[in-house]
Amino acid sequence: MVRHPAPEKDRPHHSTHGRQTRETVESTMAEAQGLIARTGNWCFRHRWQTLLIWAVAVAIGVLSAGPVFSSISSTSGSSTMESIEAGAVLDKGSERGGTVIGVIDGVDTAAPAVGEDVRSLAGTLQRVAGVAEVVTPYDAGLSAAETAMLTAKDKRGLLVQITLSRPADGKDGKGGKGGKDGGNNDAAKDETKDAEAEAATVDALTDTLHAFTATLVDSGQTGARVTVGGEPAMEKQLNERASEDLLGAETLSLPITLIVLVFIFGGVIAAGLPVLGAVVSIAASMTILLLITRFTSITSDAVTVVTLLGMGLSIDYGLLLVARYREELAAGYGPEQALNRSWATAGRTITFSALTVAAALTGLLMFDIPELAAVGAAGVAIALASMLVALTLTAALTGFAYKRIKPAKRRKRRGEARGEGQARGEVHARGEVHARGEAQSQAQGAPVDASETGVFAGLARRVQRRPVTTMLVTGVALVAASLPVLSMSMHLSDPGALPRTLESVRVTDQLTDRFDLPATPTITVVARTDAAALDDWARRWADRPGVTRVYPAQEAGPGLATLGIDTAGDPEGATARDLVHQIRADRPSGGQSWVTGTAAALDDVLQQITDRLPLAIAVTFIAMIILLFAMTGSIVVPLTAIAMNTLSLGATFGLLALVFQDGFLAGPLGLLTVDGFSPFTVVCVIAFAFGLSMDYEVFLLGRIKEYVAEGLPTDVAVRRGLQHSGRIITSAGLLMVIVFGCFVTGSMGAIQQLGLGLALAVALDATVVRCVLVPAVMTLLGEGNWWAPAWLKRVHGHIGLHETVLPAAPEPAPTSPVRMEPLPIPLPRNHHPEPGPFTATAVLNKPRTKPEVRPETPSPEAQAPTPAAVRQASLGMAYLWWFPLGLFGAHHFYLGKTRLGVLYLCTVGLGGIGWLVNAFILPSQVRKTNEARNRPS
Repeated sequence: MVRHPAPEKDRPHHSTHGRQTRETVESTMAEAQGLIARTGNWCFRHRWQTLLIWAVAVAIGVLSAGPVFSSISSTSGSSTMESIEAGAVLDKGSERGGTVIGVIDGVDTAAPAVGEDVRSLAGTLQRVAGVAEVVTPYDAGLSAAETAMLTAKDKRGLLVQITLSRPADGKDGKGGKGGKDGGNNDAAKDETKDAEAEAATVDALTDTLHAFTATLVDSGQTGARVTVGGEPAMEKQLNERASEDLLGAETLSLPITLIVLVFIFGGVIAAGLPVLGAVVSIAASMTILLLITRFTSITSDAVTVVTLLGMGLSIDYGLLLVARYREELAAGYGPEQALNRSWATAGRTITFSALTVAAALTGLLMFDIPELAAVGAAGVAIALASMLVALTLTAALTGFAYKRIKPAKRRKRRGEARGEGQARGEVHARGEVHARGEAQSQAQGAPVDASETGVFAGLARRVQRRPVTTMLVTGVALVAASLPVLSMSMHLSDPGALPRTLESVRVTDQLTDRFDLPATPTITVVARTDAAALDDWARRWADRPGVTRVYPAQEAGPGLATLGIDTAGDPEGATARDLVHQIRADRPSGGQSWVTGTAAALDDVLQQITDRLPLAIAVTFIAMIILLFAMTGSIVVPLTAIAMNTLSLGATFGLLALVFQDGFLAGPLGLLTVDGFSPFTVVCVIAFAFGLSMDYEVFLLGRIKEYVAEGLPTDVAVRRGLQHSGRIITSAGLLMVIVFGCFVTGSMGAIQQLGLGLALAVALDATVVRCVLVPAVMTLLGEGNWWAPAWLKRVHGHIGLHETVLPAAPEPAPTSPVRMEPLPIPLPRNHHPEPGPFTATAVLNKPRTKPEVRPETPSPEAQAPTPAAVRQASLGMAYLWWFPLGLFGAHHFYLGKTRLGVLYLCTVGLGGIGWLVNAFILPSQVRKTNEARNRPS
């Protein structure tokens, strides 16, 4: 009998890429048109416009970098701190600014030619704009003691002290705290102008002093050399070195990141998308920081942390989007459809992750310390900017490179293997085609899934066999790593954290070693009295235990005098801080007085942080609980996540103390050892590491929640969720460690501590916590993971963030033989045989079997959400986000911080705006989706 292929409508479709039917494509396009997916689709189609917008943003960021680094401040603290108030009083009441010190070394100080040359140099320096006074050991009228302090102990060096004049804006009260409305902005602008003028003066002085070396050599002092230091010079050099370290770290990390991404994605084009996004985020961070400087001052720590966060989040978000896009390509969708599906799912996860990181950083805004508040505001803004870069620029770049981005090979191979397994299952009734993990899933009532057989699913399975043992061993290991925290100390200004390659740092060392002249007294007393009265008061402290020297009082301005006191041992240690408390309890009489210095400043900062820490922790934890509850509908998951993040942070700081304080591996790694950590560094590492940990928590929970929503048991959902997200989490963690690790190569201690601290936090969280501890804890809790009171469940039903539901990806068809149909037997045109039971026509036209009865499925109307429900959920989430936001903004307005309150509302409020817009856009999309579902095929 002759056979021919079956008609197209009866033949099963088979393609290595799994082609979609028209109905599936239309349903996909309809359901993936939420706000995030539609944004990605617009950028995909309008790629040139999107690229132009971001090119302008990059240009603005590059132009902003210079002003940002020039406006970095070395002072940290709130204007309400006594130590900071003392500085403000001196700035306002004194006509003199900082002191630049020139160290002339390798000369014979007794030689007449040297004295003549130095006096000539003093006259030249005096004529530099911005100089108030120049003092040398050859000046007339100096006492023998003062001359000895300016001459080296070995008589082979001398000092030249140049006192800068105070800018006019600093004397008339325009600088400083400012008023409640606009004063902060004006003060920030004045400080920027003053900093630029001071930097120009320091540059002129430095050039003149360095050029003086040639003059000394010409006079016969062949070994002469001149180095420049002092507080103004050190601040400028530190800013320049911070800029060099950041640029070097970025230059080193981006190529390494690109190489690793090539191995992850198997292609240069796909790997380049996250790296380009990171570059744009770095530029955007400079613009954001420049805006922050218009409201408050920033430190080098703020620049470092914001740059780190921008790079890390951009690479993470780009990795997640591109990986999901390649998965959708491998599932058989076209480029635009794959992008829609990726942005509707992974884009939602990224948005939620950015909001989680932003919420974790809101705790920094609770501290009444402008530098920490600036870091918090900048961190919130850069988290949202990284999200925006990922959702828009990555979509545009995908539109340019979609022909060169290949489908995910592993997903493709799994699909083909699954198709072959189904084909063999049709041939063999008992089907020995499933792996041990799949058989276990079937035994638990779960459908077979290829994700049961991967490396991470196997790891989860081993953890689930002994969850109690795994949890205890992991928890004990993290607690043991946290023990060095008990010996951790705090230092606000540690000379060990500064590189000796800086000229000003070497000058500071020489002041103590060779000139018997400390850089600054340990404690400085500022009083509204005359110098004689202050000297009379200071005699009582000369014989106190721990006091090594009491300096003579000096007039700092009309009715204002200062006095310095040195202590033995650590200038920020317990002895110095106890003396600060004693002096503040026994102040000079006759007028106002302030106690300042490094010990006093550290004591004030720690007191401020201690007072505001409970509020900051409460705000952060409440924000985390609300967001994770909105995602999962559980209050158990947020609490366990916070507990595990706390363990991870404790281990991180334990390892940091072991390296930087105890010196473990510090030498081989080229790290600077310190006596203590800056409180600002500790708080920043806690806030940002906590946010990044929650970032990975969202990545993992997003996948697990998808499977739980499908009705799978928690154990199976954990295995499959870890298998799907484990590779992304570990890859993202590896990239983060590379980025942060490159910052460890910097020469400044603060940058090294931030880089290593965040690298350790990410490494521990992405491996030990997410891949081992989380599966163990969730397995032990079982269905209890998703517990919440009934009333909270009802709340979550109205305002919860539910997963985006998309049609399942088409499975590869089995490679079965083509079904053949017999050709009808040709008969004469006018031949009409009588119907009979055995004729050829009757046999061929007879139905073969009874049509298969398939189980009924719920109607599309029963499954589809209504526009009213979508609007209610979106509006509810917007109100839930804006309610605490309004309270925080009102708190700032009450304190008179109008500009900071507005900035806070504008940056963090973008998340609420997104939900609010969704409330009015999504209902129409839901209607289109329902129409697509009801459309006949």
